Amino acid sequence: MDKASTILGGLVGGISVLLVFAFVLNPPVGITPPEELILSNGHVLEIVGEQTPLSIQRHELTLTEIFEQSESGVVRVNVERQVQDFFTAGSVGSGFVFDKKGHIITNEHVINGAQRITVTFLDGTSYNARVVGKDPFTDIAVIGVIVDSELLHPLPLGDSSKLRVGEQVAAIGNPFGLSGSMTSGIVSQLGRLLNTEVGGFSIPDVIQTDAAINPGNSGGPLLNMKGEVIGINTALQSGTGEFVGVGFAIPSNTVAKIVPVLSETGEYSHPYMGISGLDIDPDLAIALGLDNAKGFLIVTVVQGSPADKAGLHGSSKTKEINGRNYPVGGDIILSVDGKVVREIADILIHLQREKSIGDEMVLEVLRDDNITSVILILEERPS
Repeated sequence: MDKASTILGGLVGGISVLLVFAFVLNPPVGITPPEELILSNGHVLEIVGEQTPLSIQRHELTLTEIFEQSESGVVRVNVERQVQDFFTAGSVGSGFVFDKKGHIITNEHVINGAQRITVTFLDGTSYNARVVGKDPFTDIAVIGVIVDSELLHPLPLGDSSKLRVGEQVAAIGNPFGLSGSMTSGIVSQLGRLLNTEVGGFSIPDVIQTDAAINPGNSGGPLLNMKGEVIGINTALQSGTGEFVGVGFAIPSNTVAKIVPVLSETGEYSHPYMGISGLDIDPDLAIALGLDNAKGFLIVTVVQGSPADKAGLHGSSKTKEINGRNYPVGGDIILSVDGKVVREIADILIHLQREKSIGDEMVLEVLRDDNITSVILILEERPS
C-alpha cells in the first residue's frame, strides 16, 4: 500500500518533495547545519490587552503602504543553540509584535532548543527575549521582551476565514538574514495539511501562497492588502531548499485561538479523537463497495482513546484491488457535526476551528452498509 496512514490530528504521507523550515542557520566555522532542517517526510491570538482587534474595517493599501506601516512591527529573531560541548550554532528567523506588553509571535521551530534568543527591531536595537509559551503542534511560539511600550508597534490580526484563492498577499521577514525584506504574491490555496515531526500529527487549515518564502522568513507575517496579519510564514515546499513557488503560513484565526492560552499557561492542549486511517480513493471505494470516492476509512482505533470509548470500529481484513491490498471492514466517516467529510483535512480543520477538549462531536458513519450516528467526547491529544 503506497498511501500512508493518517492519524487524526495527525500525519498525511505521500509528499515526494521537501518541506523546508523557513529560517536561516548561521553556523560557526566548522559546524555543519543540522540535516533535520530539510525534512524528507514532509515537514520542512488574541491576548487581552492593547492588541488591535480582529476584522477592523480597513481600506486596501498599496504594497508600498503596507510595508511602510508594517515594517516597524516586524523583528529579526536570532537564536543560539548548543550543538557540541564548546560550540553554538546560530539561526535567524522572523517575528512580529503582537501587543504593547512586549509579546512577539514567531514559529516554534525557530526558537526550539534555544539557549539564547535575541530580538532586533527596525531601528537596529536588540533585546534578549524569553519564551512565554509554545505549541509545536501548530508551530506557534510567543516570546517576550522588556521594552518601552512606545517602541512597540503591534500588527493587527485579520480574519483568515475570509481569505479567497487569488487574493493578493505580502510577506515581510528576514530571508537569508536580509532584514526587512518584502515579497508579494497571491493565496494559492486554502485548507492545506502541513506535516510535522511532532508525534505524527499535522497542522490543518494552512494557507498556501506563491509569495516568496525563503529560509529566514519563518515566523514573519503574511499580510492581506489591508495590512492585516492573516498568517505566520512557516515553511516552503522545495526539492532544493530554496523557494520554487509554494510556501505555507499558519492562519491568523489559529493564532487568535492559541496565543491567548500560550500567554497564560505556556502551552496549548489540542482535542484528540484517536483513530488512523485513509482517505477513500477510487480503488479503495471499489474495495469498500462505495459509489463515491469520498469519506475517511478508519483503519486503527487507539485503545482507550475517545474513539475507542465511543465504539468506533477499525478495519478487520484486507481486499485486493488491481494488485494491491486495501483495508476493509472499518467504519467510514461521512460527516462530523453535520459537515460532509470528503477527506481527512475536513475533519482536522473542523477540530482546529470549532472544537476543544471536552466537546461532543457527532459522527455520521457507514458501518456494514448501514448509516449510524456516533457521539464522541474529545480528550487531550497525547504528547
